[in-house]
Amino acid sequence: MNRLTYYIAIMALALATACTTDNVDGIATNIENPTTAVIPEDAAAGEVIIKFHPDMEPILEATMTRTSGAATRSGIPSTDEVLDILDAYSFERLFPVDSRHEERTRQAGLHLWYIVRFDEAQDITSAMERLSRLGEVDKLQCNRHIYRAYNPDAEVRFISCDEATTTTTHSATMPFNDPESYRQWCYINDGTAPITQPWAAVIAGADAGCAGAWDMCTGDEDIVVAVMDEAVMWSHPDLADNIWINAEEQLHAGVDADGNGYVDDRYGYNFVRNTGVTSWTSNGSTGHGTHVAGTIAAVNDNGIGCSGIAGGGKGNKGVKIMTLQLFDGMNASTLAMEARAIKYAADNGAVILQCSWGYNSAKANLIMGYTPGPATEEEWAALYPLEKEALDYFINCAGSPNGVIDGGLAIFASGNEYAAQSSFPAAYSKCISVAAIAADYTPASYSNYGSEVLLSAPGGDLEYYGTPGQSDDAYDANGTLKEQGAIFSTLVMNGVAGYGYYEGTSMACPHVSGVAALGLSYAKQQHRHFTSEEFRELLYTTAEDIDDYFVGEKLFYMRHTSAGATPVKMNLTEYRGKMGRLVDATALLKAIDGSGRDMRLPNICLAVGATKELNLGDYLSSEATNATIVNGVIATAELSGNTLIITAKCEGQTVLEVTTKEGATHKATITVRERVEDNGWL
Repeated sequence: MNRLTYYIAIMALALATACTTDNVDGIATNIENPTTAVIPEDAAAGEVIIKFHPDMEPILEATMTRTSGAATRSGIPSTDEVLDILDAYSFERLFPVDSRHEERTRQAGLHLWYIVRFDEAQDITSAMERLSRLGEVDKLQCNRHIYRAYNPDAEVRFISCDEATTTTTHSATMPFNDPESYRQWCYINDGTAPITQPWAAVIAGADAGCAGAWDMCTGDEDIVVAVMDEAVMWSHPDLADNIWINAEEQLHAGVDADGNGYVDDRYGYNFVRNTGVTSWTSNGSTGHGTHVAGTIAAVNDNGIGCSGIAGGGKGNKGVKIMTLQLFDGMNASTLAMEARAIKYAADNGAVILQCSWGYNSAKANLIMGYTPGPATEEEWAALYPLEKEALDYFINCAGSPNGVIDGGLAIFASGNEYAAQSSFPAAYSKCISVAAIAADYTPASYSNYGSEVLLSAPGGDLEYYGTPGQSDDAYDANGTLKEQGAIFSTLVMNGVAGYGYYEGTSMACPHVSGVAALGLSYAKQQHRHFTSEEFRELLYTTAEDIDDYFVGEKLFYMRHTSAGATPVKMNLTEYRGKMGRLVDATALLKAIDGSGRDMRLPNICLAVGATKELNLGDYLSSEATNATIVNGVIATAELSGNTLIITAKCEGQTVLEVTTKEGATHKATITVRERVEDNGWL
């Protein structure tokens, strides 16, 4: 999260009162003896999210088929009695049907989640209690809102693209010709960033470790990072070449051309307004998603603006950014929207989920205006079962067993409440929680920390480097934007593309996402394969131990831009073992060669008469010289260079054998069916 960004008030549910194993969504319920549910103030009026027991599936399926998905009732008599009382007007499957991935959606149980909309005048507490009595209901939760708590009218350190393009200063340490890259100490910190405060310091090496990494790899267009945030400005001149494009879709066409359940999703999707049109110009938009995206994949070596960690250059294209809009101006998102976005990422090719948002930490300070959030993984999972199931789906189902990574990486900001515990979902043991450091290896003043934090990365620290009582200290006497220890990246303000500074764990988080994307790019080019668990562990073990820097005290000025800025001293020894390790791109890439396993040819399933084109260079380290199908009646194979075209002839199963120039033989199974509804891979 960026500084005072994306905090979400936590559902005040009394888990301690839970009295049975049938605890529903953190609401203490007993089917025979229901207790009173405590409903959060920000719960969406007239909406409830239900997960049904699997044995209800045939009835639900029949209802959805009969009504073409536009139902008002479930078809389950006892449930419908309650829906009648509530004057329900919509009963909808929460996750749209994606014909390519319906089988694994069902295996994960996500097809059993439904959202009910009813008369907003109805008491939601009563509705929850009535529904919780039903034996067919497995899980139940409100559709609570998700807010941004930062001030969208706050001063933004911004320069236009025209100003950035005319800059002639270059960084001697950066390998690219992007003129503003000299501001990005966060990639290669040589210890010379200008600092004017006597209590502050800069130490060489306090960065994301990109120097040596860029000699090995700069990115790969097959790696997709889903940015869940405000919309990314996909037309930004320093991002456009690295934006993910759904080639089958067109904006404003009004057609779900690829059958994934979403219309017009050319660059991603706006889950707030349920449209393929993403917006960065709504009242209250801050450019946050665009800033995050630039850290990951601003286009390198294009002679304009800044650089991205995995933005390409040196003859390579950068990784792709998929924009999943959760915040649209002043419009709030909901848990249902968030869950849909997470599943969309997995089903449409993303392998990294970049999340600079989350709940407040359980140790957030009430006096400072923070409402504490879940304290344990068990409490979070009980409060937000839909969120957990969606994240598990991404972590388990993203990627491919035949690609560079089997599963996905969910990377979250730890939070900015100065709290000694990470927020959730970042603190979930299967996610990656990221804390923020300043340019001298010390914890950023605002950063959450704790044993749940896995990694740290540069996030900036204006309360440390800024001038107390001055709100404009990002500019010099001539009005020129200057470096002040924050994070510089792409930005959009009032619809105008440009660049600027932000700070926060929101800014640290995309550094880790960028390094992970760079590592996966290199792994792909080296034909290495990892499970998501293996790669997550490699990110950690190759990162730098920074506990030795946590000595003595650190002075900063809380809310430094106000006239009454408060001096605070941090006891750095309290942070030992609680900031994770500092992400290191160079060490990660060096370790990839000896880790994971060789990629393998994918097993393929085709319909009779269909063809599949395979670029063997994506899987084999040596050029193919011959390709044969054991049973040529079932399928045929044609090799052209390193491209293999498989044609399905009749139903059955056979084996593909590919021989390389090195003499190695690689095998894969070819299955041909009369009809195939997935994407052709097994």
